[in-house]
Amino acid sequence: MKRAYLFPGQGAQYVGMGQELYETSSLAKEWFEKANDLLGFRITDEMFHGTDESLKQTKVTQPAIFLHSVILAKTLGEAFKPDMVAGHSLGELSAITAAGSLSFEDGLRLVRIRALAMQKACEARPSTMAAILGMEDEKVEEVCASIQDVVVPANYNCPGQVVISGTYTGVDSACEQLIDAGARRAIPLNVSGAFHSPLMKPAQEELRRAIEELEFRTPTCPVYQNVSSLDETDPETIKNNLIAQLTSPVKWTQSIQRMIADGATEFIELGPGKVLRGLVSKIDRNVATSGLS
Repeated sequence: MKRAYLFPGQGAQYVGMGQELYETSSLAKEWFEKANDLLGFRITDEMFHGTDESLKQTKVTQPAIFLHSVILAKTLGEAFKPDMVAGHSLGELSAITAAGSLSFEDGLRLVRIRALAMQKACEARPSTMAAILGMEDEKVEEVCASIQDVVVPANYNCPGQVVISGTYTGVDSACEQLIDAGARRAIPLNVSGAFHSPLMKPAQEELRRAIEELEFRTPTCPVYQNVSSLDETDPETIKNNLIAQLTSPVKWTQSIQRMIADGATEFIELGPGKVLRGLVSKIDRNVATSGLS
């Protein structure tokens, strides 16, 4: 029996996130205040008392989710003993930090740089994403490849749910063709840009420079990374996969399947929302899921 901890990505945020943790744990309060100092603004004000709109800003959302997840792991102390970890998109940085490959300070710094770089790339070229339900992965890939505008599979979330990402024209064309091909639904997502697509290339270069300046250590347990869906412990491999992740799809279905094949029987989601445990249940109903927020 092995225990896996999962860390959510962008989209899991909500107003009030982390407030109870801040108010009930002196250790959590200490770490949150440290983060406020490091960021140069009170992100806790946005998390606890902001608006849905302000919390949706990538530059706020990503550090907020990272902090909620990583500080939760820190408050568990000796009880946080994962056999393996994984994070969805942004959550991969939370997982890597919680597993000790990055210091808290460097993890937060990297999240901030990533968020600002992604927001800049989104503003430079308007783009979007959509969730495709009820269609085989291979068909989604085939349709995306046939379209001239930029559109690619971005998140393999669970069987029958793939998110596509690209220009507005590319995503619209793909949605139309996929519905015609038998997809149950094509749902436009309320996001600021085409994450995990070639349109994130400018952000990728900024992230690469930042990553190369930081010290990555061997994590305390394997990290199943989005790009490969493989268990990684080598710091150089972890760094390269983090860089590649910005323009590559999140192989979440494949990662969870591999974790189960490697012995995971219990998945615990750390951070805001319940999205990841829901996806795990859709991937394999025989494993136990729970969460802490």
